[in-house]
Parts: sequence; structure tokens; C-alpha cells
Amino acid sequence: MLVRDTGHGVEWWNERIAALPSAADETTLRAWLTDQGVTGYKQMLLVMERFGYPDYLLASADALLAGQYADRPQLRPILDAVVMAAQAFGPVDVQARKTYTSLLTPRRTFAAVRPTTKTRSDLVLRLDGAEPGGRLLDGRNAAGGGLNVRIALQSVADLDAEALDLLGQAYAENS
Repeated sequence: MLVRDTGHGVEWWNERIAALPSAADETTLRAWLTDQGVTGYKQMLLVMERFGYPDYLLASADALLAGQYADRPQLRPILDAVVMAAQAFGPVDVQARKTYTSLLTPRRTFAAVRPTTKTRSDLVLRLDGAEPGGRLLDGRNAAGGGLNVRIALQSVADLDAEALDLLGQAYAENS
């Protein structure tokens, strides 16, 4: 995106930023980048390049998952069961984040598993046209990426036929 929008890559921008006498603090750097037309994700990237990446962006998937489930290990089998079930539909890329795990088709994110409380994980799905109601809860703020509904799971047993059907539907719609 940076090259596409500005014509220059990270290395070029890092050299310009290093030569700036006024880029000693984040606020000043952000203002300068905004003046250069670099905003949003591209700006965030360059600020992290200058001042360092957060630990969670440098962590391994194993470390991220250990952090997600450190105080709720009884919920980890739910994630494992969802991933196994999703892989039955076709290729799935599993991406651990700081607070949730995304499941992606080759096209885009179709689901996420988030250990929401100490006793519950949410299976968050991207289902076109689905509205909260019954077992489907509002999921718009649960994991980002266009996911819109969620199913509360307190145990692997809650990943029943209905939940698996919805997971499969989300996979199919987003493949």
C-alpha cells in the first residue's frame, strides 16, 4: 500500500524519517507524515518502524495463543475444535492475534474465536445478511474484519450441529 500510494517503500521512508531533525517524538512524526499524505495504516507502519513494534506484533503464534488462554486454559479446546471443524470445509489459514484467532479462506476472514470471558469463547462469523437473533448475537465489535454475528461457546459441546452449519455457511460465503 505504501509503494502503491506514495511511490516509495519502507526503506525509502525510513531514510527520510531518520534525516528529519524534528522526528524525535511520535506526535511530530505523525504530523509530518500527514503533511506528506501518509495516513492510516501506512502511517502506523512507519511510526512503528521508527519507534518500535509492540510486543504482540513480534510474538510467535504460540506466544499469542498462550497469552490468550493464560488465565482460561479450559477454553483452549474450543479453539482447537473450531479449527479442526473449519479445516473440513477446505483450506484455512489460522492467524493468532493478541486477543483472538482469525480463520481465513484463501479469499478473506470468515470466522474468529475469541476467549471473551473466563468461562466463554465467542465464535464470530462473517455471514452476509445475518442479523442477531436467537443463538446469533451481535458480533460487529467482537473481532473486526467485517465479522457480524457471534455464537457464545462455553464448552466444546456447544459447537453443535447448528454452530457447525453456520461455520460452514460462513466458510462457503467467504471462499
